[in-house]
Amino acid sequence: MDEGKVRRRKWRVECGGVVERKGVCGGPRGEPRVTAQLCLCPPAGSFLVPYIIMLVVEGMPLLYLELAVGQRMRQGSIGAWRTVSPYLSGVGVASVVVSFFLCMYYNVVNAWAFWYLFHSFQDPLPWSVCPLNGNRTGYIEECEKASSTQYFWYRKTLNISPSIQESGAVQWEPALCLILAWLVVYLCILRGTESTGRVVYFTALLPYCVLIIYLVRGLTLHGATNGLAYMFTPKMEQLANPKAWINAATQIFFSLGLGFGSLIAFASYNEPSNNCQKHAIIVSIINSSTSIFASIVTFSIYGFKATFNYESCLNKVILLLTNSFDLEDGFLTANNLEQVKDYLASAYPSKYSEVFPQIKNCSLETELETAVQGTGLAFIVYTEAIKNMEVSQLWSVLYFFMLLLLGIGSMLGNTAAILTPLTDSKVISSYLPKEAISGLVCLANCAIGMLFTMEAGSYWFDIFNDYAATLSLLLIVLAETVAVCYLYGLSRFESDLKAMTGRALNWYWKAMWGGVSPLLIISLFIFYLSDYIITGTLRYQAWDAAQ
Repeated sequence: MDEGKVRRRKWRVECGGVVERKGVCGGPRGEPRVTAQLCLCPPAGSFLVPYIIMLVVEGMPLLYLELAVGQRMRQGSIGAWRTVSPYLSGVGVASVVVSFFLCMYYNVVNAWAFWYLFHSFQDPLPWSVCPLNGNRTGYIEECEKASSTQYFWYRKTLNISPSIQESGAVQWEPALCLILAWLVVYLCILRGTESTGRVVYFTALLPYCVLIIYLVRGLTLHGATNGLAYMFTPKMEQLANPKAWINAATQIFFSLGLGFGSLIAFASYNEPSNNCQKHAIIVSIINSSTSIFASIVTFSIYGFKATFNYESCLNKVILLLTNSFDLEDGFLTANNLEQVKDYLASAYPSKYSEVFPQIKNCSLETELETAVQGTGLAFIVYTEAIKNMEVSQLWSVLYFFMLLLLGIGSMLGNTAAILTPLTDSKVISSYLPKEAISGLVCLANCAIGMLFTMEAGSYWFDIFNDYAATLSLLLIVLAETVAVCYLYGLSRFESDLKAMTGRALNWYWKAMWGGVSPLLIISLFIFYLSDYIITGTLRYQAWDAAQ
C-alpha cells in the first residue's frame, strides 16, 4: 500500500483518538438504540447472550479492521479503499452515502432533545398533566384517552398526522430546534480534529457522570428491582429466533459505528505506529460495558415506571370494587384481589357483569414489556418516570442534557465520515476551504432534515431508522472484509500491520477476518433479506387520536 499524500493533523495525545472513537461508538442508535436508544433497544435478558457473542466474532474484529485500514492509508473512506484497489472506491462512496442518510434523519433526535430540555425548566413539567379543554370543564379528550406524556410527545412535539400520506406542514418549533442542533454540530467540527477532539471529551465523558447519578437515583426508586429482574431473566426460547441474533448484530454494527466510514476517518489521524489493536479491544469493551451499564440504569427506571403504573391500576380496581359492592375500606388488597373478584363474580353475577367492563387487567409483566417497545421511547417512558420523581425538573434537565451530549457526539463522527473524503479531495479542497465544505454539508442535511419536522415526519423517521442503513451496512462491511482478506490478501495486510506497529497478527484476528465474520455477515444478510421479502411492505406505527 502506498502512503496517502494528504498532510493530516494528528490527535494531540493518543487517548484523544480513543475518546473520539468512544464518542462515535456512543453511536447512531447505539447506546440509544442509548440516544434514539438509552432509548430503542438496550441489551436485556436473553439478548445479552447473542450480543456478547456477536461482539466477539463480529464487532471487535471488524472494528480493528477499519481502524487498521484508516491508520495505514491516512485517508477518508473513499481514498482509503481506492488505495487498496481502484475498484473498491464504491465501498468508500457507499459508506459516505449511508453516513449522509444517517445525518439526514438522526439529528432530529437532537432537535427533539433540545425541545424537551427547554421545557424541562417549567414547573410543573408540561407533560406531567393533561391540558384543559376549550371550555375548561375537563381535560382534552385525546390526552385523557392516552396519557399526558404521550399527548405531549405526539401532539405538542410532533403534532403528528394520522398517516404518512398526510404529510402536513413543517412544525416551526421542531424546525428551529433542528437548525440549532445543526448549528451546534457545525461549530464543533469547524476546526477539524482540533475542535472535535476537545468537544468529544465533553460529549463522551460527561454522560458517564449523568449515568452514575441516574444509577444511584434509579436503584433507590420503588420497583427498580422489578425492572432489573426483567432485564437479567433470560428467555432461552428467544435464542432459537434468528431475529434475536440479527438484532444483536445490528446493535453491534450501529453502536460501534461499523461501515459508516467514521472509524476509518478518525483512525487516519493516528500516528502510523499507533497500537490500533489495543484501541479496538478497549473501545469494544468500553462501548459494550457502557451499553450494559446504561441498560441497568434504564431498566431500574423502567421498573419504577412499570411498578407505579401497576400499583395505580390495582388501586383503581380496588376503589371501583369497594364502591360498587360497598366493601369495607381496607378489606380489599392486592394480595386478596383475585380471590375477592372470583367470589363477587359467583355471588353477584348480575352486578359483577355490569362492573366487569370497567375492571382493568393489571399485570406487572405487561407493564414491563410495554415499557421496552416503541420509537418515541426516550421521550415517553422516561418522561413518564421522571414526572413521578421528586425534583422532577432536575432529573429531566439531566436526562435530556445527557441525550444531547450522546447525540451530538454521534453526529460529530458521522459528519466527519462525510467531510473527510471531501476535504481529502484535491478538486473540492482547491475550490472551497474546509469551513465552507463543512457548512454546505450541514446546510444540505439540515434542509433535507426538515422532512422529519413535518406532521408525518415521525413516520419517515421510523422508516429511515428501520430500513435506511441496516442492509447497506451489512453489504459494506462484507465488502470491506472480502477486499482486505481476499483481494488485497490477508498475508500482505498482516505484513503491513507488522511493519506499521511492529506487532504480528495472531490467529484470532485471522480466523475472524478470513472466515467467521464474512460467513456470519452473509447469514445475517440472507435472513434480513428473506424477512423483508416475507414482510412485503415497509411498516411504521401510526398514531390514532381517536383511540
